[in-house]
Amino acid sequence: MYAVIREHSRQTTVREGDVILCDLKRDLKRGESITFDEVLLVENEGRVVLGKPTVDGALVTGEVLGEEKGPKVIAMRFKRRKNVRVKRGHRQRYTRVRITDIKA
Repeated sequence: MYAVIREHSRQTTVREGDVILCDLKRDLKRGESITFDEVLLVENEGRVVLGKPTVDGALVTGEVLGEEKGPKVIAMRFKRRKNVRVKRGHRQRYTRVRITDIKA
């Protein structure tokens, strides 16, 4: 059984036991439960239910494992012969979640 969920602007395919990275949710602590109610598709034993836009009554629950930082991304701005060089770095923060249950 798997499902496709939408979390903010990202769509993710999940199965029970999968560990995914979501955008940072500051109000959640390690060990708490989180529910994703925007389920776009659910597959159960070959039967596919496609939502328009979401599947009614479908929920995906997960357990928060903690916070994590993503890889460093470098944004460089450069203009030749103008002495313009700007280097900026950024590390996105994520919440690590283990998927515990998919209800269709």
